Amino acid sequence: MATLPIHSVSGTQAGEMELPASIFGEGANAAVLHQVVTAELAAKRQGTASTKTRSEVAGSTRKLWRQKGTGRSRVGDRTPPGRVGGGLVTGPRPRDYRQRMGKSLKGAGLRAALEAQAAAGSVMLVEPFELTEAKTRALVTVMTALGGARGALLVLGQPSEIIVRCGRNLPDFRVVDAARVNAYDVISARKVVIVTDALPQLEARVS
Repeated sequence: MATLPIHSVSGTQAGEMELPASIFGEGANAAVLHQVVTAELAAKRQGTASTKTRSEVAGSTRKLWRQKGTGRSRVGDRTPPGRVGGGLVTGPRPRDYRQRMGKSLKGAGLRAALEAQAAAGSVMLVEPFELTEAKTRALVTVMTALGGARGALLVLGQPSEIIVRCGRNLPDFRVVDAARVNAYDVISARKVVIVTDALPQLEARVS
């Protein structure tokens, strides 16, 4: 079983912890990870793209000119797809892109993402902490001691309004609690910093 050092907010090593086998003991399943991440990205799509058919575009239904005797081709109203300003035949319509995913599949995808990051050496453990002031520089100080905030994902055991508010001001940095983190959050981060009290919740979610 792999062992990782536990860091304090000052960046020093405060101990060691064996990684739970239920999370990091099976090896990353690439097929499951791909399926779950694809579904999570699809769920983020708004699906609001819309075009109008010939029955919806503005325009009179009056025949533009008489059928014969003008030397022109025969036409009806001005709404067919072939005319400028006409409707579209196969344009996009509002739709829901979400894919149905069971709880066990979501858990397996989250475990695969965590295992892939651990195999790459991109997982770090840190002691539970709280900021005394809602200042971005306070969080920057902590993350700098842990190797930098850019590209990092901080997984909290308990939701913290102060840490979340401070993290919003940092570019390419995310803060999420263990109850809400998903596979895409984990796999898209350059580094995953996990507060140790988040591990029991992660175990429960991937089991």
